[in-house]
Amino acid sequence: MKEEKFKIIQYIRELIINIDSNLDNFPKKDIELKNRIRNISYDLLEIAYEANTIQNKEEKRRLLEKLISKLKLTDFLLNTCYDKKIINNKRYLKFGEKIDDISKFTVGWIKSI
Repeated sequence: MKEEKFKIIQYIRELIINIDSNLDNFPKKDIELKNRIRNISYDLLEIAYEANTIQNKEEKRRLLEKLISKLKLTDFLLNTCYDKKIINNKRYLKFGEKIDDISKFTVGWIKSI
């Protein structure tokens, strides 16, 4: 994987890779949950790129707040997977660390605006 200069993008890419590699053994009845997690993770990447390129500070802030809400939704969905015993504690904690890293950098970015 190419090293990204923009840290949030790098963390989101790592999260996407973790999601793709660790959510491959989903039960068929929960496949919609897996697809939702995957789609939201790509939404995170799209929002971060858009926020990075936009000049309007209010619009940038709105996008970053949207990024945080999508992160919270991702965390909720992964927690649901953990509760259903689809993923184990180790994987859940690994996902949580990435989500926390992305969240910290996003909050810092909002404060810098």
